[in-house]
Amino acid sequence: MSDANDKLDQAIGRETGEGRFQVVISSGGVQFFADEPTSAGGLGSGPNPYQLLGSALAACTTMTLRLYADQKGWPVEDIRTAVGHRREQGGKPTDLFIRHITFSGDLTEEQRARLLEIADRCPVHRTLTASARVETKADELAPTCDGEDAHMADMEALISVGRRSFDFTD
Repeated sequence: MSDANDKLDQAIGRETGEGRFQVVISSGGVQFFADEPTSAGGLGSGPNPYQLLGSALAACTTMTLRLYADQKGWPVEDIRTAVGHRREQGGKPTDLFIRHITFSGDLTEEQRARLLEIADRCPVHRTLTASARVETKADELAPTCDGEDAHMADMEALISVGRRSFDFTD
């Protein structure tokens, strides 16, 4: 069921009433389940919240690398980004996201190395490694957001600013 507050720039989670943890997420004009595995008391019907966060990093990394490779005219045929998460004991930060990136195409070692550098500059990577803030408000489903294309604008700004700050033109 679509909600009048559904927009491309926000996600809405709503309990389904099925199982203890199953939530339907409405975001980007689509709906999907988030859940916990059966071993944790869920139905196992969708990714858990950390898998969703890892998915955001994987998607943003892949999109940023595609944007950069296309801008450079490099022969990148396929980009795949896998992200895993684990909690570490002791020091800070306690959450570790491990990202594995593979490229196919006739790339030089220098191009591959440069793409790995660019991966660290994707907007979601920057959000996870910087000091993000979360404001919580009761009884409101329409958070204030930067706009429907905020992520794309962040990636394009990264490329534009990067030409000066990160020497993307090499």
